[in-house]
Amino acid sequence: MAFFGSNKSKKTNSVKKIRTTVLKTRNVAKELLSLAQTNGVSIESIDFNLLDVQTFTGLSDGKKDIEWEETQSDELYELDDTTALLNKNFHIKQIYEIEVFTKDEKTNNFKDFHIAVGANATRCKVYLSIKAGATLEYFTDFEQELPILINNKKLRAGILINIFDEMLKDVVSKLSAKVKVDKKVNFSKNETILIAQSIEPTPTIDDSIVLHYDKKKEVDQHDKIDYSKRGYIRSVFKNELLIEYVKPKKGVDGRDTRGNFLEAKEPLETNLPEFNIDETIEIIENKTSREYRAKENGYITFEDNTYAIRTDVEIEAVSFKTTGSILAGVNSEVNMNIKETDTAKDAVGPGMTVEVTEIEIEGNTGSNSIVHAQKASVGGQTHKDSEIRADKLDINIHKGKAYGKKIHISRLEHGIVDGDIIEVSQAIGGDIRGKEVYIEICGSYVKATASRLIDIKKLQGSENIFTIDSLVKKDSKQGVKKKEKEISELKFDIRQIKKEIEKYTIDIKANKQSFLALKKRLVLYKKNGVKMPESFVKKYQQFIKVQKHLEGIIQEHAIKQDKLRLLTTQTASYQDSIFNARIVNHDRWVGYNKLVFKLIDPPVEVSYEPPEGSLDMIFAIVEDADGAYKIQAVKEKK
Repeated sequence: MAFFGSNKSKKTNSVKKIRTTVLKTRNVAKELLSLAQTNGVSIESIDFNLLDVQTFTGLSDGKKDIEWEETQSDELYELDDTTALLNKNFHIKQIYEIEVFTKDEKTNNFKDFHIAVGANATRCKVYLSIKAGATLEYFTDFEQELPILINNKKLRAGILINIFDEMLKDVVSKLSAKVKVDKKVNFSKNETILIAQSIEPTPTIDDSIVLHYDKKKEVDQHDKIDYSKRGYIRSVFKNELLIEYVKPKKGVDGRDTRGNFLEAKEPLETNLPEFNIDETIEIIENKTSREYRAKENGYITFEDNTYAIRTDVEIEAVSFKTTGSILAGVNSEVNMNIKETDTAKDAVGPGMTVEVTEIEIEGNTGSNSIVHAQKASVGGQTHKDSEIRADKLDINIHKGKAYGKKIHISRLEHGIVDGDIIEVSQAIGGDIRGKEVYIEICGSYVKATASRLIDIKKLQGSENIFTIDSLVKKDSKQGVKKKEKEISELKFDIRQIKKEIEKYTIDIKANKQSFLALKKRLVLYKKNGVKMPESFVKKYQQFIKVQKHLEGIIQEHAIKQDKLRLLTTQTASYQDSIFNARIVNHDRWVGYNKLVFKLIDPPVEVSYEPPEGSLDMIFAIVEDADGAYKIQAVKEKK
């Protein structure tokens, strides 16, 4: 048992060696593999020395065998000639005499220098890759041994040596210099260095048609694809590249670092355009392609083998099943008419988004739908969970959210409206916010907030709140907050600068007499051609510097004061505008209703509840003799 065990241990620890072999070959990697297999050892356990290399060149016309001629080592770099290398009848080969033996890691000076030699796809560029964690230590003959190591790696990869690799000498020199100085170099990250470069071919281009308008947005594999946005309408803009016919072009020949000629193939011409275009699309020819560009904004169509740009589109409905969301864009000049009028169906389906320039929706909008346009109209009703935005907006029955500049609503049923000029024919509950609000018939539970005017023709309900707020618009609120912050910062800066002005003014006054005396002495010195004492000159220059600094901060103080006055005036204008704002009721006051005016400075709310049956029409906020603010009826009408 012990005997067999000791033998097994001895066999496991021993490394099988091969007999040192000298041979000639054109393919080093193939010979190494063959020797390893023949001797039953791993390819990693053997190494070789390059004893000699022979380089041969020859010409052939494809009819006769190549007549090879040896090139001497001192003439090798003359082979790197573009004219010869780009001749497909020119050939290069190398024959290597190598000595193969079992690798001995103990004598390997580069055992921790983990490198690899690799090439790009065409094998026209060869790189030395140094792996992160590799180390390199200096030793005698380092600069002679390193290129041998690299050339051996190239031979294993089938790369010709001493041709195409003029830069290798410089690479070795730089690495050697660094190691010689530092003694030991640690590579903390992967490094890639170009060590050989032949003639890169230019690929042949086959003709093709690129539908730029139809390109899909790239989606990350982890992202969820939104199938509701399928591009039913593909919007385009003036001068946009829609389609491109890429013309065929033959590439340029090359030669790789193995010496192989890389012949450019003839281009294929199989995609000549067979479609037509109308007058809305123009063709621009150039050397490499034919471009089809839009002459105007709109959306692209392809009917009867003809591409065209259109602006008007009519569809039955927008839904997940039929069209998906339509995102042409509000500046696309696409005008859409959605014809669905059935009250049991939605013209714009649940969860759908529509973005066009103008849209006419004859029916209803569904839950969580969004419509965005410059001009929009809804002939049916909006869902309470829907949203619609347009500069000019007309809605029949509104229950959702509406945003715009000029908005008209025939019947408001507890919806939200936010705009500039808002007209409501009949309001039955709802939240209205704008600069001017006009209500023909006002029911109950209406909240109307305006910065300039609330005008009610007929009041039929109660529990309404009518508010005047100069900052009702979001941008106004943000503007005031920003100005208030700037005012606060300016006031602080002005106080600090004022203190600094006072300090420097006192210092200058205290030292003025000594400065004048010093100035006279310096003038006298200069007049008599006597060199001025350096201490006198420094004191004089220091006083001048203090004077200039004082002038600068006085100017800065004036500029900040002017800016403070401007911002204060702008902020005050918001406050002043509230005194010109009005709440007008052309009808008798019925039930409980509340009027509110919101002041900015001081930030208080003043409210008033008109008595039932009151005929007072026009209300404003005024300041009484005691400086208190109150809401009262006024005679003049805004």
